[in-house]
Amino acid sequence: IAPERACLRGGHRLELQSAHLRSDPERGWWLWTHVSVQMEVLEKQIAAEVLAMQAIAARKRVMADPAIGLSSHRMEVEDTDATDAGHVAGAVRVIHRRVLEGFACWCVYAAKSSTFGCSSIRPRALRDAAHLVVAGGGERDLARLFAEALLLRVMESLSEHIIHCPERLSYLFFKSVMKAGGFDEAEVMTYLIDLDELQDGLIQMSLHSNPYTRGMTPAGDWERGLNFDDINDSGIQCRQHVAKTFKEPVGPMVLIDFFLHFRTPIMLKLYCTAIAGYLYLGSHLGDDLVTKHNGSLRSPQWLRINNIQYMALVDAAIWAVTEAVLMVYVLWQRWPSIGLRLPDLPGPKWLVKHGLLLLMSSIGGAWVYSHASFARKPWDCAEASPLNFDACVDPRADRLLEYLQYALAYWACRVVLFGLTNVPHAPVFLPGRASGSGRQWRQTQRKRFRADCTVAGAWAAMLGACVLVELTFILPAMRGLDLGTACGWDMLGDVFGLPVQQGSCSEAEELLTSRCSSCLASVALAWALCLVACTIDLYFVFYFACGIVGGAMGHGRCLNDLKNTALHIDLRKGYGREAGLFERALGPEWKKVWCAMVANLLAESLVSCKDADGLLQAAGTSLNGLPLVEQSSGGTVNLARLPRLAAERLALFFQSLKWIQQDHTGKGMHFEPATDALTGPHFHPGSVPSLTQIIPAYNETVIPSVDFLIAGSAPQDACDSCADGSKFGDSSLPPRGDGVNTNLAFMISQFAEEWKFLVERLHHEGMPGHIDAHQLYERFIDRELTAAMEFEVRIWAALRMQSVAKTVFGALQCSRALTHLTPMREHYARMPSNRVAEHHVEVILAHQTFGHSDGREENDMAVQQLLEMHSDDPLFLVFDLNRGSSRQVRALVDAFIKERGAFDGYNMGALEHASVKCKWDKALGRLRVLHVLPRKFPLRIGQGDFKTQGKAGNQLNGLRFASGHYIQALDCNMGTFIGEAFKVPYILRMFMPLDQEDRAAPRCRLLGFREHIYTGREGALGRCVAGAEWTFGTIYQRFLSGLGVRMHYGHPDFLDAFWARNRGGMSKASPIVNLSEDIFSGFNVRMREEVSMHIDALEFEKGRETSFVAANNFCSKISCGSVASLRSRDTHLLCERIGLVHALSFYFASVAFYVNNVLLDASIYLYIVLLIMFDLAGVSLSELQTLGSMFSIEWTVSIGMVSLLPQFLELVLECGFARAVKDVVGGLATTMLFMIFQQKTIASSVWDGVTTGIARYVITGRPLANQHQTWKALYLSYWRTHYRPALKVLTGYLIYHAFAAQKLGEGGLPIDLVVTLFSTWLIAPIVFSPFPRWKLILQDVRDFNSFIIGIAGSSQEELSEVEARGKSGQPRSLYECCLAQELSIWTGEPLFSLILGLVFRFACALCLAAVLPAVVTDFLPVCFVIMAFAWILVLGYLVAGQSNIFLTLSSLLFLSPVVFSRRVMGGRISSPGIEVRVPEYLISFVVFLFLLDLGKHSLLVTCRSLLHGKRGATVLSESVRNCFVYCFVYQLYLVEAYAILCINFLVAGFLALVDWAFCNVHTACLFNSELGHTKPGHRDMERAVSSRHGSQVMSVVPSISDSESDELGGWGACHNLRCEASESVTVQQSDESSESCEPFCERSVSMSSHESHSRSMTRSLNTPAGDVDEVPSISPMTSEDLWGLQFSVISL
Repeated sequence: IAPERACLRGGHRLELQSAHLRSDPERGWWLWTHVSVQMEVLEKQIAAEVLAMQAIAARKRVMADPAIGLSSHRMEVEDTDATDAGHVAGAVRVIHRRVLEGFACWCVYAAKSSTFGCSSIRPRALRDAAHLVVAGGGERDLARLFAEALLLRVMESLSEHIIHCPERLSYLFFKSVMKAGGFDEAEVMTYLIDLDELQDGLIQMSLHSNPYTRGMTPAGDWERGLNFDDINDSGIQCRQHVAKTFKEPVGPMVLIDFFLHFRTPIMLKLYCTAIAGYLYLGSHLGDDLVTKHNGSLRSPQWLRINNIQYMALVDAAIWAVTEAVLMVYVLWQRWPSIGLRLPDLPGPKWLVKHGLLLLMSSIGGAWVYSHASFARKPWDCAEASPLNFDACVDPRADRLLEYLQYALAYWACRVVLFGLTNVPHAPVFLPGRASGSGRQWRQTQRKRFRADCTVAGAWAAMLGACVLVELTFILPAMRGLDLGTACGWDMLGDVFGLPVQQGSCSEAEELLTSRCSSCLASVALAWALCLVACTIDLYFVFYFACGIVGGAMGHGRCLNDLKNTALHIDLRKGYGREAGLFERALGPEWKKVWCAMVANLLAESLVSCKDADGLLQAAGTSLNGLPLVEQSSGGTVNLARLPRLAAERLALFFQSLKWIQQDHTGKGMHFEPATDALTGPHFHPGSVPSLTQIIPAYNETVIPSVDFLIAGSAPQDACDSCADGSKFGDSSLPPRGDGVNTNLAFMISQFAEEWKFLVERLHHEGMPGHIDAHQLYERFIDRELTAAMEFEVRIWAALRMQSVAKTVFGALQCSRALTHLTPMREHYARMPSNRVAEHHVEVILAHQTFGHSDGREENDMAVQQLLEMHSDDPLFLVFDLNRGSSRQVRALVDAFIKERGAFDGYNMGALEHASVKCKWDKALGRLRVLHVLPRKFPLRIGQGDFKTQGKAGNQLNGLRFASGHYIQALDCNMGTFIGEAFKVPYILRMFMPLDQEDRAAPRCRLLGFREHIYTGREGALGRCVAGAEWTFGTIYQRFLSGLGVRMHYGHPDFLDAFWARNRGGMSKASPIVNLSEDIFSGFNVRMREEVSMHIDALEFEKGRETSFVAANNFCSKISCGSVASLRSRDTHLLCERIGLVHALSFYFASVAFYVNNVLLDASIYLYIVLLIMFDLAGVSLSELQTLGSMFSIEWTVSIGMVSLLPQFLELVLECGFARAVKDVVGGLATTMLFMIFQQKTIASSVWDGVTTGIARYVITGRPLANQHQTWKALYLSYWRTHYRPALKVLTGYLIYHAFAAQKLGEGGLPIDLVVTLFSTWLIAPIVFSPFPRWKLILQDVRDFNSFIIGIAGSSQEELSEVEARGKSGQPRSLYECCLAQELSIWTGEPLFSLILGLVFRFACALCLAAVLPAVVTDFLPVCFVIMAFAWILVLGYLVAGQSNIFLTLSSLLFLSPVVFSRRVMGGRISSPGIEVRVPEYLISFVVFLFLLDLGKHSLLVTCRSLLHGKRGATVLSESVRNCFVYCFVYQLYLVEAYAILCINFLVAGFLALVDWAFCNVHTACLFNSELGHTKPGHRDMERAVSSRHGSQVMSVVPSISDSESDELGGWGACHNLRCEASESVTVQQSDESSESCEPFCERSVSMSSHESHSRSMTRSLNTPAGDVDEVPSISPMTSEDLWGLQFSVISL
């Protein structure tokens, strides 16, 4: 260990041993590579801390001497390498303490658990080690402290993924130190690192990572698959070898976990409902018999007395069952760890506690029951009036306490027990800090108590509001819907207290009749719906409270008019308010900052050159080259005259300056302008905390290529393309565009003004002046621009899409902001070898597929272009070297290893896995490798669906090289304005305020802030998604932070870098359970009782999905991740130990949103079944209007108001009332439509995660908003989640209406909203599809029809390939798609899930048998007869070579029941009439399909249970295939697919007609007015030009005058296109005819560069959307299209 500083050298050594490495030189080389990197990182962190201490000392001198503070003379900056040895010593002790902080916490916990697994370790040694760390090393030698810190860092680096297991690392670190001689002083220490022990568990994970099944471990044991939590628990338990410590729930067992985890908030909500029920019984809001004459609140009578008693019995039963299940389930789940110590591990105390609770609940319930006194309320009470009230007096009222004393005693005990059993445990897991002073502990406890009281008050108010809602709206809707009133069933009549009534179930012989059963079922369903409503209302109340309280918190944070662009910015020096804010917050050189901000806006083409000059002149300066010239005293800026995005950026910047200079003394932050302002007279570079920004990238677009930008306009660009580039491959890649416009033309239409700004800026930079905006586009399309100008256009596009380049540019703004500071430049002038601000800010692009076969060559080139562009900035590339890396990359790494000295026996190219850090070398003109860290394992370990998270692994790849004190991880869809970057140093000081004495105790671990969703400008869907995301990132997280449960929901939060390295990383990466990896970082902070803050003074940009499929894929991913989080032990620990006050808060911070979406979805099905049950029971629907109205209001509120109210209030706060009304009301229709569809996406994904137990990462691709979605792709995405459920609800709707039509005059329940829901599920994908053009519609019809009738995958030999294609999402036909789904269910889902599904189906069958009258099922025999004939056709299908004609005929047989019915039923088919019997046939057919499905499930569950081994798996697959056709599964899918095709055709055709007749209104609403102004049948950016390749093209644009052209800024006719009559023109068709999208990508030809260039020019610019021979006028539907349309209709 030989660091640069002499005081840190003590002769200490590190040694590595491993059986995996073949020789000592190889071991030495591995160790040297890791030591050199970590030593460099550690020395940089020490240097940054030394600089910070010098800044603090200088600040104290300024504050102590007012004369210095008033002086404008800048203080000299101390030399960090030579002067103050005390600062160096202090810095080393601080860094040692922060690096070993997690180890100290482990020591404290392990010292208490020495009798539970750590018995081999002396508790005294553990306590001494923790004390030495907490004390900052005491008087120990600095070299020893450095060696210990370096040892842990090297172990973290060598351990690879084990960094996710901090307690395991702490245990191994302790062993290594103790073997070397302990923590006592010694002359020279030699620390031994056992690499095999360090990586114990990773081999087992790589071989078997499925947590649901048992597999053979390397030790020969049979265990479930390991994850990182098991490895970490083994470290807590001081195990020598890693072992499984926790059993993740399999399949639907996660529902048990959900109830047990959240039993506290669930029971709290049920208690609120019980209180509402008690109040309702005396509210006079229902029937007279039920809600009147039940006494007062304190003097109950009749039903209220009964209610108190039977609710006590229900409560006792619930808790008894819950405690029994809890004890059995938790013991099973935690059995591998029984006898050892873990937080909340079941032990003797735990068993006694829950055993007593079970016993007390059981005895309490029995005690109340034995002394209960129930009485029926007489009928006289219904007729009693105030004059004869004595006729309705409860005889128990005189001795009320005698009758209720047992129930009241039970409730009193329950309240006490409920509070005692939910006492919070601090910490929930291991502590975040080892210890603190008694004063600090008391201050923390007082703060926590005040916060708990605030949270308790907030939840008391919200629960009270729930009681009010239930009392006023929900319970009154159930008037008359009880078993006695509706059905005459008197069971438990004494308990409920209602008198005997007559009904369909009054007589004993009527109990088994259909009428009675359906009546009982309808009442049960109605109350189930009521319970769902009572559960969901808290969700509504929470969002209303979020809007109101979050808005009030925003007002307290000075967010009024934060983005109001109607304000004026006064920059007059000495007069202007904003000028004063600027100078006080940024310092006297604020005009330099202002110039940098304006230059950034100009560089991004967000303002014109004229606007930029005006902004500079307003501040009294101008930008004439580098020097600043004073010209005037300044002026004001009217933000309303600037482009909206630029105006919002500036408004936010100036409004947030108020926060910077606020007095935060109460929070330990005092702002001293002289030293704390970035350009203050005594500003010190050390006052800026060091930051590392990590950008994990996989295969995202870095800079859009020219080919991509000019593509998109050809019809084949709207087809799914082939991955291999051939025209015969699988269509596995999405379309390249919309089939109408080039991608660049579409982007220009979205950002028309900014394209003009780009042209203007390029003119100033030397582009010829005669090139206007339109000509620049044309020349780019024709590839006639210079390389530099072409690159400028690509960068312009990259900054307006979700690209890596935008993120890199944004991240570099932080370092560029510092380079504008004079003291910073002076500081780095002393270090000429370093780039300016390199030690303060570094950007690491962690690219996972750079130089890899899985990556794209164009991305690799773009990455190198970025590095070359920013070679003077602190930008580094870290990539993953693995087996798929290219020869060039391996040669680069081998050259570095050879240069640095490879070990003896090293073979070039033999390094299997490594993390490589490099940068661009200007002298060499290429990448230069800086460091290589060899690894044993890939970034993702595991198999199949059970691999670790790639993004988390990629973050670790960059984290190993991070040298900043704080870390920011940025997704590849982010960016920032340089004005925000100037505020980053102020924000980072919140971690460690400059006033704070203890430099090793940060105030928080996570620091979150606002996000501006820049994709909100990309059409209606982009605005909808952006609005929801923006609301979540502002007002919602602000409210959660107030409740103390704000988690880490993604980037770009700041993290404490030391925390990230010694507490498990920036996220978690275990397979399945950590799919939503980021939120577990927040869980980790909360479990260790640390703080996650949220502020509104800083805002970064973030992109969200703008295409329909991508947006829903993202929702699907996070929904599955929420289910997966329920399987984690983090959720288990938090729910069990967080306490009563924060239980509800954590529920809403984790899974509440997804659970409530599932409940809303379930209520739709319950509602439809309820209506049918009412019909069968003969209940008068006209009497139940209040029930339907209540659910209509509920669904309406859930779909719209819940998300829109917080958004509206935040907009009012920040932008003003007018802007809020405009944005919310203007986007209401699209928001409602998308939210309805998204709600179903979330519900389906959650349920899929519950049943399968698998959570897959869904890559959204982040395409442009105009990307065409083929009908085949839409079907593959939504056939299970939306289309099938919609058709099922439609079937129920038809059955209901068939019954309702036979009951004329009785009315019906409101069902219009249900129709809206299932209609939206069916049509929304087409409504949000761009550019409905007839040519594209017919192309999709042909493609989808080919997919439906295809026979790929139908042979028996293809079964294995069918399953593989299903998992990869690349089925070739409908048959293959649906069969793959069946195979995945019956071979992949847990047997437990399948058995539960079979039991549920049997229960439904029994219910059907009970409720359906025999007359309704008369057609069942007919269905079975038809089935017999259909099976003959199925046999013909199997025998005749899988000819689809047989399966089609077998499906059509069921559509002609009359032929078979007369043979089977005779004359009964027409009695009493055909119109009456048709609904019965429909019901019988549905029942028949259900019975057939029941038989199929019974058979296949039996096969799955009995068949094992390889042969059994083959037989099971064959059985699934046979059932697939014999049980009419495929035939039903076939009918449904054609139904979807017809619906798509009708909707798309209607939208095409709307666009044609009403000036592209659909396109204008979906995207922008520029596209809306384009003539029907034409493309945006079209212009009258002649082909440069010899083709004759038509003139499509009417001429305009030069003045009009100048007024339009050189855009020519593209801005002047309006909806007028098309001019008659003569067209000569180009030689290149348009190509259609044939099945299986046969026509998607990969064109050469020249051919692609030619076609792009001739098609994108010159031809209308439909290629025709000769037409009299321009029309979107040509005669050829009409012929094709007729042919398609006839075919259908």
